[in-house]
Amino acid sequence: MRRRHGATAAGFLPLAQRGSIVQADFYQGNDPMRDLKLPDQRHPEKAHRPDQAVQPKKPSWIRVRAPGGEGYNQTRRIMRDNNLTTVCEEAGCPNVGECWSQGHATMMIMGEVCTRACSFCNVATGKPDALDAFEPGRVAHAVATLGLNHVVITSVDRDDVADGGAEHFAQTIRAVRHRAPDTTIEILTPDFLRCDDSALETVVAARPDVFNHNLETVPGLYPSVRPGARYFHSLRLLQRVKELDPGMFTKSGIMVGLGEDRQSVSQVMDDMRAADIDFLTIGQYLQPTPKHHHVDRFVTPEEFAAYEKAAYGKGFLMVSATPLTRSSYHAGDDFARLRSAREAHLGRA
Repeated sequence: MRRRHGATAAGFLPLAQRGSIVQADFYQGNDPMRDLKLPDQRHPEKAHRPDQAVQPKKPSWIRVRAPGGEGYNQTRRIMRDNNLTTVCEEAGCPNVGECWSQGHATMMIMGEVCTRACSFCNVATGKPDALDAFEPGRVAHAVATLGLNHVVITSVDRDDVADGGAEHFAQTIRAVRHRAPDTTIEILTPDFLRCDDSALETVVAARPDVFNHNLETVPGLYPSVRPGARYFHSLRLLQRVKELDPGMFTKSGIMVGLGEDRQSVSQVMDDMRAADIDFLTIGQYLQPTPKHHHVDRFVTPEEFAAYEKAAYGKGFLMVSATPLTRSSYHAGDDFARLRSAREAHLGRA
C-alpha cells in the first residue's frame, strides 16, 4: 500500500541539536532552548542581535506529542541512509512526529545552509557547499523506498548559484518521475530573485504537479521578517508560473502572529487571487530562538476558521488555515482535494 504524504515548511521551531528532534518537553509547551545561547555557527548573522521579546506560553492548541515509534524511526533511517536533509528537522517542525510516523518527510535539497537570513527561519545561514550532483538520485530512491503517493521537495535559497538552483530542482523532479512514476510532485521553491527568467522556465518545464512559493507574511513586515526578498517579486513569480503553464497548480502560504492585522491578511489574499494562486496555507508563527523575530500573539482557532472562510469566499480552490498548518502538512491528501475542487469548478463553468 502506498502512503500518503504530509509534511512541513521551513522556519518555525527550534532544534535541540543538529541531526536530532526537539526534546519532548518542548512539545508539551515548554521550550528547552528559550534560555540557551544561539550557536554562532548556525546563525552568525543573528549572534549579535539583542534578544527579542520572550515568546508567550503556548496555548493548548499549539502543543503536540513528542515524536517516536517504529514508523518515525524507519523514516529517519531512510533519510540517514540516503544522506538526505529534511526541512522537517532543519526547521524543527511541530508536525514531524505525526508525519514521519506515517513515512512522510519533506526533502530539502541543495544543502542545509541558506544564503538568506530571514528573521523567522531556523535554517542555518552561511556559505553553502557546492551542489551535489548525486542528490537528485538519492531523493528519488528515498521517494520510491517510502512508497509515497505525493512528495514535497523544497530547498534553501542558493543566491551563490547562477540559476538559483533551478536546474537542480529540474533534475530532482525528473529523477523522481523516473524512479516513482506514479508519485505526484510538489515543489516549494526559493524566489530566484537574482536570476533571469530562464530559471523559473527551467523548473516549470520539468512539470511538477504543484508549484509552491511562500509569501511568508504581509508586505509591510517584509523589511523585518524577510529582508532579502521582495513581496511583489514573489507574487509575480507565482503569476508567471500560470502564464507558462496554465494547468499547473500554484500554492503559497503565510504565517500569522508576526504583527500583521486582519486587513493586511485580507489584502494578501486578494493579491494572491489576482495572481491566480489556487491553494493558500496559513499557520501560526513560532519563535525558534530569542534572536529570531518575536511572536506578536497566538492567533485563536476561531480566527483561523474566519480566515479560511474568507479565503474560500475569494475564490481559492483549497485553503488550509489552522495553528499547526505548514506548507506541506497533509500535502498528499490536500492535493487530491485540490484536483477534485478544480474538476468541480470546471464542471460548474
